[in-house]
Amino acid sequence: MDLKQLRTFREVAEAGSLSRAADRLRLAQPALSRQIRMLEAEIGTPLFARHGRGMQLTEAGQAFLDRILGPVRQLERAGEEVRALGGAVTGQVALGMMPTLAGVLAGPLARSVAAEHPNLSLRIVEGYTGHLVEWVQRGVTDATLLYGPAQALHLRVSELLLEEMVLVGDAGSGIGPASVPFAALAGRRLVLPSRAHGLRRIVETAAGRARITLEVGFEADSFGVLKDLVEAGLGHSVLPRSAIRAEEAVGRLRSAPLVRPVPRRQVVLALPPDRPASRATMTVLALLQRAVAARAAAGDWRWLGAAGRAPAEG
Repeated sequence: MDLKQLRTFREVAEAGSLSRAADRLRLAQPALSRQIRMLEAEIGTPLFARHGRGMQLTEAGQAFLDRILGPVRQLERAGEEVRALGGAVTGQVALGMMPTLAGVLAGPLARSVAAEHPNLSLRIVEGYTGHLVEWVQRGVTDATLLYGPAQALHLRVSELLLEEMVLVGDAGSGIGPASVPFAALAGRRLVLPSRAHGLRRIVETAAGRARITLEVGFEADSFGVLKDLVEAGLGHSVLPRSAIRAEEAVGRLRSAPLVRPVPRRQVVLALPPDRPASRATMTVLALLQRAVAARAAAGDWRWLGAAGRAPAEG
């Protein structure tokens, strides 16, 4: 089993057929087929089910793919880093983010990377907490943003930002700018993420402190759908202020601060515990630090730390 075989397997799995994988790799299809057969023979079980429309991973094939994605990517990155020593920053960095943060940070961060490090490739991977933790542990991502606190995780963690969450309503809701006691949410129909979502847990915790029961009319784990439902007048929501700035600016949504208690989300930066961050990763994290500091200066967040520095052990 060698790196070439593993790359071939990954490409065929992602493409779903030998012909498409051959086009991507610019290699002859028989050569790819031979690599797959050799790999299956070495492992001792079929990795693909062949059919007229292409190739589909077997259960064993999916399990194998899940286990090799991180290690293969690390080997590829190691070669890139050695070749780049002393020169321009190159390589690919995969950074995990929650959707509410990706909507605010991904654009400015990508523009900075393109302008200042054109040989560096950035991949933003959106997901929710459970997936983000798994991906950074497996090496699918190089670093990730998570809801804090995260001391219990076996990751290197540093605090990044703190943000107050606000009550959000449609243009005709009449809320704001005056503060609203959290207890006033009792009896209001709410639009919230599902219970597996980090934002929902923050809202539920605040409701417990206010000693009220929430009336959830609609649930959606897509941040875009949440905002659409609120804008349509189907209920209020509790969301990070930074994530609705654009809609507030054009009058599509309104917001009001929540008090007694003030719901807050803490965001931390997490890196794998067992491998050092690459030069490319540290470059991206320094740019991330700058983007977070800019939003903090605009009043959206309270900046808690320096993402460009290596985090302490969590």
